[in-house]
Amino acid sequence: MRIVVALGGNALLQRGQPLTAENQRANVRIAAERIARVVPGNEVVVAHGNGPQVGLLALQAAAYQDVAPYPLDVLGAQTEAMIGYVIEQELGNVLPFETPIATVLTMVEVDREDPAFDRPTKPIGPVYDRETAERLVTEKGWAIAPDGDAFRRVVASPRPQRIFELRAIRQLLEHGTVVICAGGGGIPTSYDGQRRLEGIEAVIDKDLASSLLARELDADLLVIATDVDGVYDAWGTPGQRLLGHVTPEELESLALPAGSMGPKVRAACEFARETGHRAVIGSLADIAELVAGTTGTNVEPVAVSLAT
Repeated sequence: MRIVVALGGNALLQRGQPLTAENQRANVRIAAERIARVVPGNEVVVAHGNGPQVGLLALQAAAYQDVAPYPLDVLGAQTEAMIGYVIEQELGNVLPFETPIATVLTMVEVDREDPAFDRPTKPIGPVYDRETAERLVTEKGWAIAPDGDAFRRVVASPRPQRIFELRAIRQLLEHGTVVICAGGGGIPTSYDGQRRLEGIEAVIDKDLASSLLARELDADLLVIATDVDGVYDAWGTPGQRLLGHVTPEELESLALPAGSMGPKVRAACEFARETGHRAVIGSLADIAELVAGTTGTNVEPVAVSLAT
């Protein structure tokens, strides 16, 4: 079975943790142990987020005054390589020595006319209190949005259109390689008027990029691994309930809260609807059970009762 696993930010950093290399490696080590459980007998692709990391690099770049800060596409490439290196190394420590593993820097095409450029929504970097957030808006011209009880910088998040390294990724999979790619949603790129490819100032949502990757790879399963056990109806109320098996239409008809779960639901629904295969949203700790379909929110293109 060909599986695309989209790792949520919790695989790299628990909320509230300092963004140290040691903390990230410790979290990746746990994620690698979970992913290793589903590698035998399957073709596995791992994608991941990079919001906190790209935000930290942007802050560090802004602190150096002698040159202009690096653009977000360059920071995205840096974080994709950095995080891929750690995931690759930790997977290598738990998989059999002969298992080939490769990280592929992945460029993803976006539409420079995407309306997302007028409405920044993608959170990056650390959380701030209100006073600090308001100061950063004034000093740096950032867009800031609420994130729970705190605030974070938000940037444009255009929809992914095409994955340039798809052929190389496919060839690696066909030769038994565990592939780490499309990190942080991929490096956002677009063609200019002379058909020259160039970077774009944005951060692509990793779940939507993972869904596109899974569809274009003809994957059998998309696993969106996060820090919750699935999608809940009536979340935060006494009547909340975990959705076990749903169709895309059933899931999209529910009044689900906005925020980080929105792109996950959209990504899962698009994959299930367009491929006829299952997507599942659930806890990274339960990844083997998610693959088996015994836990999490399973989005399937067949009529299933919401009561299951």
